[in-house]
Amino acid sequence: MKYFLCVLGMVLIVEGLPYFAVPEKMKAWVMKVASIPDGSLRKIGLVLMGIGLFLVFLGRP
Repeated sequence: MKYFLCVLGMVLIVEGLPYFAVPEKMKAWVMKVASIPDGSLRKIGLVLMGIGLFLVFLGRP
């Protein structure tokens, strides 16, 4: 559980960094993402989840 909390904390740091560093560019980027069709976003999400699962698989002992 400690490892999970550590990983979750790192994810939140990485996710929050762009909003802290360049909030004006993040607003513009979010507006662009909002214009992408739902089907495309689902495909991108599926690919990213697959990559994440693969990385977790590689990192496991």
